[in-house]
Amino acid sequence: MSIAATGIRGGFLARLKAGLGHSRRALTDGIGGIFSRQRVDQEALDALEELLIGADLGVETAAELVAALAKTRFGKDISADDVRATLAEQIRHLLEPVAKPLAPDFTHRPQIIVVVGVNGTGKTTTIGKLARQFRAEGRSVMVVAGDSFRAAAVEQLRVWAERAGADFVSGREGADAAGLAYDALIQARAKDTDLVLIDTAGRLQNKAHLMAELTKIGRVLRKLDPTAPQHVLLVLDATTGQNAHSQVELFRAATEVSGLIVTKLDGSARGGVVVALARRFGLPVHAVGVGEAIDDLRPFTAAGFANSLLGLDDKDQSG
Repeated sequence: MSIAATGIRGGFLARLKAGLGHSRRALTDGIGGIFSRQRVDQEALDALEELLIGADLGVETAAELVAALAKTRFGKDISADDVRATLAEQIRHLLEPVAKPLAPDFTHRPQIIVVVGVNGTGKTTTIGKLARQFRAEGRSVMVVAGDSFRAAAVEQLRVWAERAGADFVSGREGADAAGLAYDALIQARAKDTDLVLIDTAGRLQNKAHLMAELTKIGRVLRKLDPTAPQHVLLVLDATTGQNAHSQVELFRAATEVSGLIVTKLDGSARGGVVVALARRFGLPVHAVGVGEAIDDLRPFTAAGFANSLLGLDDKDQSG
């Protein structure tokens, strides 16, 4: 599909770079101040580690990056630009194992994607964009409004489904999400639908209920298809910074999260957390969002993200 196969345009890279502005400015300005003395000494390394932690890369990631720099450059002269280029290369290597496209196997239909995340992360919009992109590839899509407690979310999802030309399934307010998913899968099988996208509730005030509901959805779907759901995507808001770690832990306890989509990289995003998440959890990062337009949900690439984070030129952003 387009999210997996489409190349990244220069315009998107510019928006990604702008979206990472908060982290990029902190890193570039900080590195420029630290390495104005040129020589790599322990004081500079300590300051760099503190800077990386402050940019949401995490304690472990910061220590690893600084240790790698010290191993090859300690006691040597180095410019701030060299430091940024070196860090970008190290971050690219960290991200490459998780930069994986979302590629459902349509030899087994329907493919079922359950989308999870806390309210406000852009979950509903992400589902709508995925539906539009799969439909643009000629795939038949069914969208299921599993968050039946938020009428506004149901209606928003209905609009996205209509725009995409996708089937839409919803239930009464407060309806059991697992039962709705079960019924939707029966319908999808009868229609030989390629893809079923299932929205879920994201309320956190009752974590036990949320976990039970997500677990039940998977259990009920497997009564019809032992391999279901084929994908469980966790949508994370980049502006939450280190809070994203606890969200990953919460949802992994409730369901088998298979990959991440990171949204809201079009504002004061704290994008360094993506690197920390990659190192800690190793979950595939399928896509990033930098705006509301349909083309603003694009494949995640290690080099493009690393270079944008460190403020390198667009011409260096490949892969």
